Amino acid sequence: MKRLLLILLLFAPLVTIAQDDTRNWATRGIRVGEVAVYGNRPMKDIGIQETKFDTIALKENIALSMADVLTFNSAIFVKNYGRATLSTVAFRGTSPSHTQVSWNGMKINNPMLGMTDFSMIPSYFIDDASLLHGTSSVNETGGGLGGAVKLSTKPAQANGFGLQYIQGIGSFKTFDEFLRLTYGNDHWQVSTRAVYSSSPNDFKYRNHDKKMNIYDEEMNIIDQYYPIERNRSGAYKDLHILQEIYYNTGKGDRIGLNAWYINSNRELAMLTVDHGDETDFDNRQREQTFRSVVSWDHLRDGWKMGAKAGYIYTWMAYDYKRDLGNGVMAHMTRSRSRINTFYGQVDGEYSINDKWLFTANISLHQHIVESEDKNIIRQDGNKAIVGYKKGRPELSTSLSAKWRPIDRLGLSVVIREEMFGKEWTPIIPAFFIDGVISKRGNIVAKASVSRNYRFPTLNDLYFLPGGNPDLRKESGWTYDTGLSFAVGRENIYSLSGSANWFESFIKDWIIWLPTTKGFFSPENIKDVHAYGVELKADLNLQLAKEWRLGLNGTFSWTPSINEGEPRTPADKSVGKQLPYVPELSSTVTGRLTWRKWSFLYKWCYYSERYTMSSNDISLTGKLPSYFMSNISLERVFNMKWVDLSLKGTVNNLFNEEYLSVLSRPMPGINFEVFIGITPKFKTK
Repeated sequence: MKRLLLILLLFAPLVTIAQDDTRNWATRGIRVGEVAVYGNRPMKDIGIQETKFDTIALKENIALSMADVLTFNSAIFVKNYGRATLSTVAFRGTSPSHTQVSWNGMKINNPMLGMTDFSMIPSYFIDDASLLHGTSSVNETGGGLGGAVKLSTKPAQANGFGLQYIQGIGSFKTFDEFLRLTYGNDHWQVSTRAVYSSSPNDFKYRNHDKKMNIYDEEMNIIDQYYPIERNRSGAYKDLHILQEIYYNTGKGDRIGLNAWYINSNRELAMLTVDHGDETDFDNRQREQTFRSVVSWDHLRDGWKMGAKAGYIYTWMAYDYKRDLGNGVMAHMTRSRSRINTFYGQVDGEYSINDKWLFTANISLHQHIVESEDKNIIRQDGNKAIVGYKKGRPELSTSLSAKWRPIDRLGLSVVIREEMFGKEWTPIIPAFFIDGVISKRGNIVAKASVSRNYRFPTLNDLYFLPGGNPDLRKESGWTYDTGLSFAVGRENIYSLSGSANWFESFIKDWIIWLPTTKGFFSPENIKDVHAYGVELKADLNLQLAKEWRLGLNGTFSWTPSINEGEPRTPADKSVGKQLPYVPELSSTVTGRLTWRKWSFLYKWCYYSERYTMSSNDISLTGKLPSYFMSNISLERVFNMKWVDLSLKGTVNNLFNEEYLSVLSRPMPGINFEVFIGITPKFKTK
């Protein structure tokens, strides 16, 4: 909390300066002039609470995944199992499976687990990203009890041929390579992107789960210390290739193709509590995924429509081998999963005038999943294949009407209904309202309410052993209200911000619990009450003729309380904060630019997290709060035939010792340098 107060105190004088209209900025050689920052708000944004990420945040460096972008540019919690391992996000005290994720309109949540691994999404492959908080997600999809993440690509806007190559070299023998080839003219835009990352990932860390003794000459223990160890068995190799082709007829029609291939081979690092030798184990996860979307957009005066078709194929393999003591590595686990998803969508918009907008959408995802463990030993000593093969359609339809009776007031109603398998949800309603309180400061008040449902994942229902086909779908009501503002002076400053209050009531929360048979099984046991505050601010200052400063910050206070009934007399989880949900989180980013130089500072903070639903710290303790600071310095050289960029980054600047997940080691201070080359080709 002291660090949070320090950051707020640092912000205070800047905000005060920005709001001081009497300051003589003209003495700095900057023209003083007032500019109105308000305008006609898009009808589609009525009442929406959305966080959009700018291109600078997405393209900050090649080594970033979307997990890194979300960590330092939003107040949602990113649960990280280690460097280059599973990273999931959770809105407003909910679980990762309550966050819906789409790429170019197609949902990419794993139908088996219900979540998305953001460490497998390179930020360089994303041109447009935004968060839809709470009720706002109903505009796009159902099931987002916490919210939704929208990711998409855009045409390159190239004129002729283009090429960009970036090489990154960092600590732990890390190599990151990026290549992009583009071609464009008045009708065609073609882009090929490739990212390859690899590292032994053998960083050093202090292991607080082990203690080493110091003995005197008589073998008496005189002191103890936590040993410095290396991350063991954490190597990775990731390859991503993205092909995009767009054709614009010039008459209001555009056809697009997006195809994304992933090939990943990652070792799963040993835990801090593992005492064995890494050569005695092989714990590895491999994945090959292909995602593709074909789109058609048709635009006319007053209306537009579009259609999309897509396909996802994912092959995942998890192998756990162990030395039996004779030098032979034997399979303990040999799991294979294959997922085929077929996708189709049709949507349209129609505007009668500047006061009415109607939208309609229907989408279908057909999942076919095969999951099996090929190494289960039967009682007769033979191996058996255990798993499931299931298919499930997911149909979602929505209608909305948006009305702006006067310039300052907007109303929106969304009606959505969904089908999973053969079961339909009741009607999912959502209502939004916003109004301009003051045009001078562009002060806008917003409020919304929605109902929502989430169906169990395929693993929840059918995983062997433990799946529970009798699970009920989760349901909830969410309420949002807030204020936003934007002020500024031309060539001097701009300041915008928002403050929102939210409250969610979720029934039949699904959780996996241990059984008397020795395995875990999911049950509907919890009623969860999540509520809190979200704050956001952006400040841009023209310090001098060639000096610019940009600051943005977020803050979230998110109690998420289990208000269900105790399962047993010994159940102490009722009335307690959900595990792995920080009550406080915050981020600050500052960018200072001068001519061709750019300096970036990023800071994030998470409060303590409990590891048990009872919040009992006697067994596993709790994960202490931590903050993280990263910096980078970049210089751009513009020459006649080529543009060059040199960048150096320092991650975990203050060498913070922290854990995001229990017993999962995290790296200390580390470094990486990048060189970027963009040749200049002659264009007609």
